[in-house]
Amino acid sequence: MQKENKNLGIAIVGLGGAVGTTAVAGSLLIKNGIQDKTGLPLAEFDNLNLTAYENIHYNGWDIFDDNLYESAKKHGVLNSEQLAAIKDDLEKITPWKAIANKDFCSGVTDNKISEYTLRDQVKVIQDNLQSFSEDINAPVILINLASTEHAVDVTDPIFQTVEAFEKALDDDSKKISPAMVYAYAAIDMGVAYGNFTPSMGVDVPALIHFSQERNVPVAGKDGKTGQTFVKTVVAPALRARALKVDGWFSTNILGNRDGQALAKPESLQSKINTKGSVLDSCLNYKVENHMVQIHYYKPRGDDKEAWDNIDVTGFLGHKMQMKINFLCKDSILAAPLAIEIARCLNLASQRNEGGPIEALSVFFKAPLTADNKAPEHRFAIQQQNLVDWLHEDVDKENKEKIKAPEGEKSLV
Repeated sequence: MQKENKNLGIAIVGLGGAVGTTAVAGSLLIKNGIQDKTGLPLAEFDNLNLTAYENIHYNGWDIFDDNLYESAKKHGVLNSEQLAAIKDDLEKITPWKAIANKDFCSGVTDNKISEYTLRDQVKVIQDNLQSFSEDINAPVILINLASTEHAVDVTDPIFQTVEAFEKALDDDSKKISPAMVYAYAAIDMGVAYGNFTPSMGVDVPALIHFSQERNVPVAGKDGKTGQTFVKTVVAPALRARALKVDGWFSTNILGNRDGQALAKPESLQSKINTKGSVLDSCLNYKVENHMVQIHYYKPRGDDKEAWDNIDVTGFLGHKMQMKINFLCKDSILAAPLAIEIARCLNLASQRNEGGPIEALSVFFKAPLTADNKAPEHRFAIQQQNLVDWLHEDVDKENKEKIKAPEGEKSLV
């Protein structure tokens, strides 16, 4: 199969954050032949129509004005040798000015509130996306990597229909978050949108309907990188062995900017909401004693630590325990997934697919689905669904070849 090697732009909300700078730096290191593709889940599918990693370009928004070299140096994810090798390239990228609203992300935005009206914010975002696309002569995907926003009431009438949401935009409603503004702006101009954060972005009914009406692919939310990833692997295995989970205690410590945002109870609730329902879904019953804790611990920086204690009952009522301690680098796990989500959303756009792309569920804690149906959380099934979706073009080619009359060549 002929691989598509066309360029792709990824516009990142939170470009100067730890995950954003790691994604850009990682791509540059690969492009320059300094690092291999270890850690990129879809690198093994190089024969398919996914944009080559070397052909990805980056830009985006941030509330801080530092160029990406200065930002990456502050976050401390990459080592000095890696930073030195791509210093010149990183220094050339300075984020566009992001929407800031302390009412949705206090503790990170320095109490800033953007002065523009919501409609003006939409226009600025779209102008940025248009300019970026023209500069690289390629389609652009928008990925939200910003700090976690406060939880919102999704049952509010303004979030139920496209018409109500657009009227709220016109009225400068204080209920509309920055994440929603970015999502609306992208969908409105036909740009695919992925939400890697726990924030309420495209996943209000109005914006899901909007993505379906405009036939724009969307995906989210909250990247599944560490503790929840482990849960969606281990819990189905326990269920398969008929080991009854009596309790699952999870606690996390992290010290990066995301941890700083999660130190605020309103933002923390958004994160816990996306982590909470996964376990019951994987086990097919409610775990009565399921506890999730997240703590901001500044000395740890980007090196997150997740502890899990699992209490199970086995044959003849005997009690057992499993303990998992995952010492991981938050951005090293997250950045590759953000890149892959963008590549897949671009593929969905090429195929003219719109609305929630359920095949991307494997990347998220709270996957978006169409028609409000319950998402699949079991990792093995999610992974197989993704692989099947990726191969749809190959399967279609093979069918076309089989259909070609004897003695004639397939046109594919």
